[in-house]
Amino acid sequence: MDTEQNNQPADAPQSSAASSGAESPECAAATDGSAPASQPFEPDRIDVILASGSPRRKQLLEEAGVRFTVHVSEVDETLEPDLLAEPAEGAKKLAERKAGAVVQEVLASDYRGAAVVIGADTMVVLDGTIFGKPRSLSDAKGMLRKLSGNTHEVVTAVSVWMVMAPEPEKVSLGFRTFSDSSLVTFKDLTDDEIAAYLKCGESFDKAGAYAVQGEGAKLVERVEGELDTVIGLPVKRLIREFPDLLEGE
Repeated sequence: MDTEQNNQPADAPQSSAASSGAESPECAAATDGSAPASQPFEPDRIDVILASGSPRRKQLLEEAGVRFTVHVSEVDETLEPDLLAEPAEGAKKLAERKAGAVVQEVLASDYRGAAVVIGADTMVVLDGTIFGKPRSLSDAKGMLRKLSGNTHEVVTAVSVWMVMAPEPEKVSLGFRTFSDSSLVTFKDLTDDEIAAYLKCGESFDKAGAYAVQGEGAKLVERVEGELDTVIGLPVKRLIREFPDLLEGE
């Protein structure tokens, strides 16, 4: 079952109010009649920021009609053993790190406005083993041999951070994280078929060493679940749960 979070992780940027709905001191209504209440912050637009350099995720958001900018920050993608044993939870943690790092950098620039920052992470899992991006040609070949003739799970986690900053010193943060999964069954591949695919050069920046939206589709027998989850961003669910993304600029 997916879990959604509305609290800040331990390494999240500090804010004056979390997403629980608590008012910041600056927005609290005056009760002694000494001063009028501050007007609520009503931004005229939402800045949507994709915290990923992935061309596939960028294309999926564009095709969904979302207007956004890209801001990428390097993060430590090392996971503790307990998270490695739970790929969905591990992917959520990495998605949160990626989005949270971009939030920190945005706020450090004295940002004013309302923003939604989207981080994502995708994992390919076979029999409990996580297949990341291959480190070499032989690593990619080994991954594809193991995936050949088998059904594996692709988990994509998405972390969406809401930032409200009427002033640089008045910041409210909240975030929600979910994961989605699909099953992918590979055809029985010969060594020649694997070698031919590796020559096309798609493998080296893809989890599991293949791109289902490219030449890698020829390796796949069937997909059970959403294809966009396998590509790297469950955009249909993202828009369904966060319809305001379509109003961003």
